[in-house]
Amino acid sequence: MSSDHVQSAERPTDDGAAPPGDAEAPFLDLLARGATADAYEQPVLRARAEGRPAERVAALEHAKLLALRVRAELEGRRRREAELSALFETAHDLAGLRDVDAVLQAIVQRARSLLGTDVAYLSLNDPARGDTYMRVTEGSVAARFQQLRLGMGEGLGGLVAQTARPYVTDDYFRDERFRHTTTIDAGVRDEGLVAILGVPLMLGPHVIGVLFAADRRARVFEREQIALLGSFAALAAAAIDTANLLTETRSALADLEHANEIIKDRSGVIERASDVHDRLAELVLRGGGVHDVAAAVSEVLDGTVEFAEADAAPADALEASRAEGHAVPHRDGWIAAVTAGGELLGALVLRGHPGLDPVDQRTLERAAMVTSLLLLARRSAAEAEQRVRGELLDDLLDARDRDPRLLRERAARLRADLDATHVVLAARLDTAAPDADQEADARRRLWSAASHLAATRQGLAAARDGGTVLLLPLAPGDTATDLARRTARHLGTAVHEPVTVGASAPVAHPAADPDAVVAGYEEGRRCLDALRLLGRAGDGAAAEDFGFLGLLLAGDRDIGGFVERTVGQVVAYDARRGTDLVRTLDAYFACGMSPARTKDALHVHVNTVAQRLERVGRLLGDDWQSPARALEIQLALRLHRLAGPAQS
Repeated sequence: MSSDHVQSAERPTDDGAAPPGDAEAPFLDLLARGATADAYEQPVLRARAEGRPAERVAALEHAKLLALRVRAELEGRRRREAELSALFETAHDLAGLRDVDAVLQAIVQRARSLLGTDVAYLSLNDPARGDTYMRVTEGSVAARFQQLRLGMGEGLGGLVAQTARPYVTDDYFRDERFRHTTTIDAGVRDEGLVAILGVPLMLGPHVIGVLFAADRRARVFEREQIALLGSFAALAAAAIDTANLLTETRSALADLEHANEIIKDRSGVIERASDVHDRLAELVLRGGGVHDVAAAVSEVLDGTVEFAEADAAPADALEASRAEGHAVPHRDGWIAAVTAGGELLGALVLRGHPGLDPVDQRTLERAAMVTSLLLLARRSAAEAEQRVRGELLDDLLDARDRDPRLLRERAARLRADLDATHVVLAARLDTAAPDADQEADARRRLWSAASHLAATRQGLAAARDGGTVLLLPLAPGDTATDLARRTARHLGTAVHEPVTVGASAPVAHPAADPDAVVAGYEEGRRCLDALRLLGRAGDGAAAEDFGFLGLLLAGDRDIGGFVERTVGQVVAYDARRGTDLVRTLDAYFACGMSPARTKDALHVHVNTVAQRLERVGRLLGDDWQSPARALEIQLALRLHRLAGPAQS
């Protein structure tokens, strides 16, 4: 306002008094122009300088105070308008949130601008580490300050984060209300901060961080400024919460998309699982076997699936599968244990398929379960058949007055022919069990193995006298000795322990002659005992294998058979050729195996004796003069001589 205008505004009326409202006029002009607070002193100073009346000066003073009050109100309203505008802009940014870092940066920038501070910054809590760290800064120049981490209760920010209350200090380094640390003080000193205001970022009752405004000089923050920073802190917390919700939503959408892809990808697998379920059910209903199950699963899983016995499958993988109850990977495939009630029955082995889908893995496991059911059913049927076979053999041994026709019919139902030649075999384990339970278990395993062997050979088997007795058919060209040894090997392999087997002489028509079966069993037991006494545990033999001892072991004392086996070829040679080899042998042994004395006893030349003995050696074998063979030959010659004068 010009001086002329001021003077005209202050010119008194003709009676010397100022016109109404004349004192306020210069101040209204100052308000209209937005003059500084210092300009409002000028009208009062000028009136005093011009010697205006005291009433006039007082009126101007009063008008000045009113004008300054109006000016302050206008300034406050403009400030609040700016603050509200900044809050609305921030809220608008939050509504269209795309980048939480950008929104937080905008909040810090506007807080710094509205509060007129040198620096503004925001920290967030780290629940995993139990502290708070610097997230966004505006106006900061110190790298160490921008990387600060504050423990709960450390520094002003740590105190705000711990107590969930605003804190303000006009001189940070002189304020003892919070705990100073070397690291935090060094960062604040690098930044040159003095006055600091901090307000908590709250999500419900929880503090998630702190928003700060700070100056590099001493300053008192007013209540309105604290409230304004608190409003920005609320927006910052809302931005973070919204960002978290968006992140969770995006993650959920991604999970849904992934789940949808999995559903699409697995639809074929589920269809295959349904297909194999139908196939397995059909196999069970029509009485299929374990190999049929393996073939069906092979086709569905597009791999090679085989059933393996427990001792033929990889031990480590098999045990892992049994312990976990699931199929386990092994080399280029998978192994699923086939178990029942804790007993390991075998395994399904999938080859050529190292990467197995979880649904396909479950399919393999289900097939293993079906396989165990089939094996149990087969075992139950086998055990029933074993009991029937055992009962028939028990009747042959104990009820010898049974009708032979009924015995033959019962045997025929078991695919056994009791009119064929059989051998009775007594089998027993040769390792002592540490306790009664384990011994009983070993006997059950032996009986089970013997029953299985009898079923596959169209024979019979029963548990008896702590061991097992078998009645097996003798094939043409086979001997009781060969059958005993094969049986010992087979049973020993099946039970993983040595099994000794004693065999009887062949028994013709067991159904018609049960007494021969009983005698054969006793003979087999004697052979078994002889093997164990001779240290031949785990072997198999018949009475004929023990030389003249066989006469003691044989139930019918087969003297003719012993003579035939020992010197039968010599006797037959004499009968064919008219030679005198038998008499020469008698004389040879009677003369102490001396050719010279023998030629005197026979009244022949010594060369004749030598020639005859050479012929004997070709007939009986090179070891015929060994002590054991010589003893058997002498006994056989004596029994031959006793059999009748015509053969002496």
